Amino acid sequence: MKKRIFIAVIGLVILIAILAAVKIWQFSAMAEQGKKMVPPPETVTTAVVRGESWESALTAVGSLTAVQGVTVAAEMPGKVVQIAFESGTPVKKGDLLVRQDTASEDAQLPGALAQANMARTVLERDTRMLEKKIVSQAEYDSAVATHEQAKAQANNIRATMAKKTIRAPFSGRLGIRQANLGQMLREGDQIVTLQTLNPVYADFTLPQQELGRLRSGLPVRVTSDAIPSVTFEGRITAINPLVDADTRNIRLQATLENSAERLRPGMFVNVAVGLPTRQQVLAIPATAVLYAPYGDSVFVVADDKEKKGGKVLRQQFVRLGEKRGDFVAVTGGVKAGDEIVSTGVFKLRNGQAVVVDNRLAPPFKLAPKPENN
Repeated sequence: MKKRIFIAVIGLVILIAILAAVKIWQFSAMAEQGKKMVPPPETVTTAVVRGESWESALTAVGSLTAVQGVTVAAEMPGKVVQIAFESGTPVKKGDLLVRQDTASEDAQLPGALAQANMARTVLERDTRMLEKKIVSQAEYDSAVATHEQAKAQANNIRATMAKKTIRAPFSGRLGIRQANLGQMLREGDQIVTLQTLNPVYADFTLPQQELGRLRSGLPVRVTSDAIPSVTFEGRITAINPLVDADTRNIRLQATLENSAERLRPGMFVNVAVGLPTRQQVLAIPATAVLYAPYGDSVFVVADDKEKKGGKVLRQQFVRLGEKRGDFVAVTGGVKAGDEIVSTGVFKLRNGQAVVVDNRLAPPFKLAPKPENN
């Protein structure tokens, strides 16, 4: 019995050893085959590093302000009897906005006018009588004063009525109504905001070191996160003569055309001031850069020395500069004329074989205008 068990154990050990040897041989064959297998070349699109002349610019952040902006408020206390506008609508200069109750003034004005007419009649009579020496100079002077006082009283009532008839001081767009029909307004109570939206001002600051390169009339480009991919053009119209003593910055103001009223006062914007001088740069598509914490790099397409007519990739670290549109400037790492991979760099590796096919290469522009703008 023991002999049979021993023979069975020996047989099982031999079987396991044979199976292990077979598996080891299979794995070795697979590894050897993997070493001999060459992956097919990756299809890529390329672009040539080229020298360009870019406009020099000074960048800053700023905010928009209205050329004219005011909060229309009540000049006189009184009850609102008419509201002649809708919130958010455009108005012209002189358009009626709110009318306050003028019943008391309406009642007083006829009496004041009658008194002024009577004083004028007395003055005209005393004028003729003075010429004939019938009245004294003192009586004539009293008649003149009485006439002027009566006119002033009537004009004062008219002025009060005019102040209670609130009109737009200039053309623009109204804000949200803050007064209601029948509300008793006190002096200074707000009624509605009024802003002129075309044109608008862009206020921003630049360091005092740049003052020598700044002047009125320089072109300005403004962008906002609220309106992506849209650039608004304008020019510097004012340079503050005073440098801020705390920040040593100079305040500037640019005027922007805003006929579509897409820009609104109070918006945060990015400002770029174009300078007359231009800078020479090496430009590459921004999509050609592989961004990484240890350094940015591009893949240069080079000839394969081992395979005639083939192409391989060489990963090259670069130093980047200013970005404009679809391009970014390179300050070091590549030279003009180098052919680099323009898209899909995240899936590539150093030394990889590639095939260049630019039939589907996207167009790269300094001032792109997306179709869905």
